[in-house]
Amino acid sequence: MDSGVKKPGVTSSQVAEHAGVSQSAVSRTFTPGASISSKTRQKVLASAKELGYRPNAIARSLITNRSRIIAVVMAYLENLFYPDVLEELGRALAAENYHLLLFTGFMDRDSDPVFDQLMQYRVDGIILASTSLSSELSEECATAGIPVVLFNRTTERDAVSSVTTRNREGGKRIAEFLVAGGHKSFGYIAGLENSSTNRDRFQGYVEGLAGHGITSVATETGNYSRVEAQDAARRMFSRPDRPEALFVANDHMAVAVMDVARYEFGLRIPQDISIVGYDDVGPATWTSYGITSMSQPVKRMVEATVDILMDQIASGEIEAEHRILNGDLVVRTSARLPQSGIVSRDGQQIFRPKET
Repeated sequence: MDSGVKKPGVTSSQVAEHAGVSQSAVSRTFTPGASISSKTRQKVLASAKELGYRPNAIARSLITNRSRIIAVVMAYLENLFYPDVLEELGRALAAENYHLLLFTGFMDRDSDPVFDQLMQYRVDGIILASTSLSSELSEECATAGIPVVLFNRTTERDAVSSVTTRNREGGKRIAEFLVAGGHKSFGYIAGLENSSTNRDRFQGYVEGLAGHGITSVATETGNYSRVEAQDAARRMFSRPDRPEALFVANDHMAVAVMDVARYEFGLRIPQDISIVGYDDVGPATWTSYGITSMSQPVKRMVEATVDILMDQIASGEIEAEHRILNGDLVVRTSARLPQSGIVSRDGQQIFRPKET
């Protein structure tokens, strides 16, 4: 009969006694990278299994002052780009013997409300993706010695590290591609208007078009939401001056826009309208969509993010570092093709105009 009294957990000293080794040998057995002979390690593991011992990560963190937990704050899991990022982050952090703890934040404002919650876990670092942190809390993190990296976001403040791609250049490349395809009128469906990614992509797009004497761009806002992107597409396609070419700020919205174009307005893609997206993830690669899209190298972005965090955790010095990576415009079937500038690489068609 269960007395309701919880049995105390097995301690490392009990494992040591059972295995006939020192307690420090038990500690080294469960510390990745620690020096210990294979024979001793096997004895400790056998005793631990027999006794039902599991090392207490929380207790160890109190001793080492390291939780080996990295907090990841995301607000936009609807977009398949971010689940891909999570998967890569999980692998990269595990390789460094760190654990990922996910918090949901806010896409349209700072993640300050979740800050107190995540700090209760004594995290060793913070990755903010699809969200940001106020200047006050970023300074508080720096004072506490907790490195913070903005992922796929930039900030006007130099106090916080960031990893992103060349969004402005990406927008410009898309403009060059659409102009080279012979289009005469252009549109843009924005994401969150106050986000750095949207701002930079739109700025590059406008600059690229302006270089060809094009100053008129029809704009609507989809706020990186499928439903709002559908509404934006309906407004865009109902215009008497409907554009021939449309840049949608990410692939998640581009899918919604293509569905509205085909099934509500009867438009043929790319014969009646060309659509280009951004991110190069998920449905972009599906035959039914085949979105021409500016790629973001998720694996390299994650590697850079983890590299910054590990360096700052190891050194104890919080010095902002900004890494900006290159992407490619991957050409598929959603937009009319230019007569030149398309090259094959690794089984993909890439737009590479001669001047670049």
